[in-house]
Amino acid sequence: MTAETSDSRIAWAARICFGLVFALNVQCAVQFIAHPAGFMGGFGLSGPEGQLAVAGLGVAFLMWNATYPLFIWQPQRFEVLGAVIITQQAIGLVGESALYLQLGSFAAVAGPAIMRFILFDGAGLLLMAASFAWLKMSGRGRHRSQDSL
Repeated sequence: MTAETSDSRIAWAARICFGLVFALNVQCAVQFIAHPAGFMGGFGLSGPEGQLAVAGLGVAFLMWNATYPLFIWQPQRFEVLGAVIITQQAIGLVGESALYLQLGSFAAVAGPAIMRFILFDGAGLLLMAASFAWLKMSGRGRHRSQDSL
């Protein structure tokens, strides 16, 4: 196998890993926006305010994922976005974990929903970080000059 073929496979592995997390994030966001009432109970919310809160969370998910497409398209060229995405995922995991630990008596209501976020974000972080490290170690994941854009 040539170095170019190996690099291409590594880039595709990164695309698949980041793309999987991206697709699941966007699916969740769209569901929260389109059908917020179905998710309110998991957060202990109700009424129009609860629907707006869940839909707003969906909008935030979409904003969070704005960095993914360029990295998925060309991971070697937009390596810095890969680092940003991993950082965002780590921030989400730490924040969700901190919230979970503070639930107290509310844990029976919101605990399962928050734990699903923790598990998904933890798995996504491991998957993306491993593929990103592999990309970096391949020696082809170097920052490209803006002239090549």
